Amino acid sequence: MENSSRNKWQMRGIAIVLFVLGFASGILAMNAYRAYFHRGGGQPRADRFEQLATRLQLNQDQKTKVQQVFSDTRQQLQALRKESEPRINTIRQQADQRLQEILTPAQWAQFQQERNEMRGRRGRDDNGP
Repeated sequence: MENSSRNKWQMRGIAIVLFVLGFASGILAMNAYRAYFHRGGGQPRADRFEQLATRLQLNQDQKTKVQQVFSDTRQQLQALRKESEPRINTIRQQADQRLQEILTPAQWAQFQQERNEMRGRRGRDDNGP
């Protein structure tokens, strides 16, 4: 009976680890998407806007209004990110606590090391998964 209970907890632990890894993969994919499409591979934002304006054949009035929409949207998204960051950090801390309960000290240390290496490749320096 004890072995069956232990196996159930191991399966739950594996499911949680897979969930966290899937979550981290999703974040990586979103960052890659953002880097490719939103930053234009290093192309300045103004140049990208001018190319879009040319392709759409915008007149000067339209260009001004579209730029304002983009600017307003960018500000709203930045505010939303700042607003949600504390909650995201709380969720990440909770995930860390739960993982520490599941993983052995050696596994936890290895997980942290691999997570830090992954962040280094992404250029991030926060405490999330």
